[in-house]
Amino acid sequence: MDFRFSSKQAFLFTFINYLGVLIGVFSTLFIYPKDTEMLGIVRYIDGYAQIFYPIMVLGASTALLNFYPLLNTILQRKLFTYSILSVFLMIIFTGIGVVILGYSAVFERFRYVIIAFFIAICLAFVDLIKRQLTNMQKIAVPTLYEKIIPKVALPLAFILVLYFSYSLDGALLFYTLTFVCMLLLVVIYLLQYYRPVYTLQFKDLFQIISKKNYYQYSLYAFTASIGSFFAFRVDSFMIPEITGDFELNGIFNIGVTLANAIMIPAIGVFALYSPVISNNIKNGEFDLLKKKYSEVAKNLFFVGVLLYGCVILGIHDLFKILPAYDNLVQSLPIIYILGASVLLNMSTGFNTEIIAFSSYYRFNLVSIVVLMFLNVGLNWYILKYTGYGIIGVAFASFFSMAIFNIMKLYFIYKKFKMIPFSTSYLKVVLISVTLLTVLYYIPSLSSPLFTMLLKCSLYVILLLTVLYITRLIIPLNDFVKKNNQ
Repeated sequence: MDFRFSSKQAFLFTFINYLGVLIGVFSTLFIYPKDTEMLGIVRYIDGYAQIFYPIMVLGASTALLNFYPLLNTILQRKLFTYSILSVFLMIIFTGIGVVILGYSAVFERFRYVIIAFFIAICLAFVDLIKRQLTNMQKIAVPTLYEKIIPKVALPLAFILVLYFSYSLDGALLFYTLTFVCMLLLVVIYLLQYYRPVYTLQFKDLFQIISKKNYYQYSLYAFTASIGSFFAFRVDSFMIPEITGDFELNGIFNIGVTLANAIMIPAIGVFALYSPVISNNIKNGEFDLLKKKYSEVAKNLFFVGVLLYGCVILGIHDLFKILPAYDNLVQSLPIIYILGASVLLNMSTGFNTEIIAFSSYYRFNLVSIVVLMFLNVGLNWYILKYTGYGIIGVAFASFFSMAIFNIMKLYFIYKKFKMIPFSTSYLKVVLISVTLLTVLYYIPSLSSPLFTMLLKCSLYVILLLTVLYITRLIIPLNDFVKKNNQ
């Protein structure tokens, strides 16, 4: 493997992911609030698509990555072909299930489910092809297609409805066709570098790979994938199903998008440290791992609280100067609660990665299943039997995420005798919370824009200054020193 090429691909992969999030945030602030009901419908469709496509893949894409290095070139091609055939078979199976569900009175909005089914087909094949391209170290271009095309297509669909008198169905058709376009582009890119083998003979393949091991691993990957959806993304599916209100779903998803933007820096950090963690565990370097675990958790909390503090201090005033204030302001409690949930997740560091690269990797599945049942159960109870609505759903997500992280922290402490918290970490928490509390109660100016700029600027400058003087965040001091030379 060419290390320089891999580094380039990793950089492009991270940059593209960030770009996709930024496009999503811009659309969330300036376009989606103009029709929150349409946004709720789209997220409802996406929710079903996210249920269907893991069923269609059934872990085949993850198994392709796992077993690929064990095979010679010919058998690698056969494994990819077998994976494609598996996806085709599961699409038929899923389609039969969708038709059966269509006869149920529960699915009054069945046309949205049909749209989700076709989007899921595209997502399933894109996911499989991406894994094949990952094996070939050519991940940047398909990631560009996957992350950018839907992020651009959705606001365009809104613009067609808002300004060009398109019907909702016409806009949804346009949105669906962009996924077909994405799949075609990914296929074309694959065929430039790779020619699949066309065969139905796989006996020699399963002489090297045990069929039992293959299907066990695939089912494990499928369970983790579908569990992750119900653990982290089920809200957009349950809100309209239980309340029947797409507008509430749209408002909730505005909050989700803006809160999740806080997580952007952590994505790159986790990707960067994954091979380091794996190497430390394999070489038994647990003292070094323990030190990194604490440092990274503290640094991620610092970045997270810096961003979340700016959200707390400035987002309401930001909304006041935007034309869609009336719709955006309804999402404020969601942003505050889910933002705290994201900060909590960042502040515990790479606990998921430590477990995943150890011999205890199955515990990640256990924790996701617990999170899934907590999240689904709490959402169901809150939406069905209380009047707390989407604010209650946000609190349920926060509570579930807290339990999820506490489980992993306790597990790592019991198995590895490591904990990410330290005295210096607690000092960073105390300093940031104190500053945030004081600045929050500063009286507002007559201009929302100046109030936002004043409070956020003071918070950032004071926090960075105090942490620099106290040398509690070493990368901050190193960064300043490097740029002053």
